Amino acid sequence: MGGRRKTDTRLGHAGRRPAEQHGMVNPGVWHASTVTFPTVAELRAAEKERFDRVYYGRYGTPTTFAFEEAVAELEGGTHAVALPSGLGAVSCALFALLSGGDHVLMVDSVYFPSAKLLDDLLARLGVTTTYYDPLIGAGIADLMRPETKVVFVESPGSITFEVQDIPAIAEVAHANGAKVVMDNTWSAGLYFQPFEHGVDLSVQAATKYIVGHSDAMLGTVTVRDRALWETLRTTAVGMGYSTGPDDCYLGLRGIRTLSTRLARHQETGLKLAQWLAGRPEVETVLHPALPSCPGHELWKRDFTGTSGLFSVVLKDGYSQEALASMLDGLELYAMGYSWGGYESLIMPFDKPLRRVTHWPYEGVCLRINAGLEDADDLISDLRAGLERLLATHTG
Repeated sequence: MGGRRKTDTRLGHAGRRPAEQHGMVNPGVWHASTVTFPTVAELRAAEKERFDRVYYGRYGTPTTFAFEEAVAELEGGTHAVALPSGLGAVSCALFALLSGGDHVLMVDSVYFPSAKLLDDLLARLGVTTTYYDPLIGAGIADLMRPETKVVFVESPGSITFEVQDIPAIAEVAHANGAKVVMDNTWSAGLYFQPFEHGVDLSVQAATKYIVGHSDAMLGTVTVRDRALWETLRTTAVGMGYSTGPDDCYLGLRGIRTLSTRLARHQETGLKLAQWLAGRPEVETVLHPALPSCPGHELWKRDFTGTSGLFSVVLKDGYSQEALASMLDGLELYAMGYSWGGYESLIMPFDKPLRRVTHWPYEGVCLRINAGLEDADDLISDLRAGLERLLATHTG
């Protein structure tokens, strides 16, 4: 069978070696801390080869390695590092690249904990941060400094959904000697191939779509450069990160069905977004596949699909009481700080945090995770909620 196999085939086989595990289809779950060696020579060899073999539990087990191999295959990289959470992955990437006195350009629409990491911990260590407009594109050249080492992108933003011009930003960053770190969680690495667009390190909260079932915390950093991968792994070990084999197994299992699940998330999310766009209570819908979303043309150019996460902004004037009436009575949507699972979620944000760019809306922003339930049932639940919103508002 010639040529490179299609994505679904590769994701079904990456990280699998049945011949090495008694013919079993799935890699085993290896629980380990201590790894023993029969001779001094073997001990010394293991120390030198610690990135490429089982050495000590914190460096990973065969379960970890199988998961990392599959993630690298998914994102088009050569190496990946598994971390205990998405924020752990962001932390590992930034600590691997930054030192005191360095400067970071951070997108203004970024996931809040990533910004907090820079504003608090890394700031105390002498790293400075400048926030920039997510739609800046090549204009980011005006913000580059000699000490800029990282340009951090998140496309689309995970609350406000601006789609960034990653190739233009990467071209400027590389011309100035900086690395591009991308939070690629929204696309799950399936609908956006980061390294084909100039990204150097792709970070994911694998907790979300890769795991897919809301039952494991997991993060990944993927690269195409072995030296960078060794720096990342050394950083992860030095920071004491150790990713549990059970979580890696759940992530690996999720990868096998990722394409099938994401297609359903995409279909349902689009149906909900299009329905909401026609509601009188709604100011705008922020879904990258709709023209109302900033950066929509960039999404059409660079992405091959959409996931099930998007936002809707209500018209201004609805009280908190009316909002609570809408949300508290929903039967199929829960409120929770996550997304990417099989269950639908909805979260209100009064005003997304902005540092340098203007948020143009006054109404409440509702972020929706379209799960795997029937789309018509989800619409019916939203319809009833919006009717409660209006009834409480006018009553």
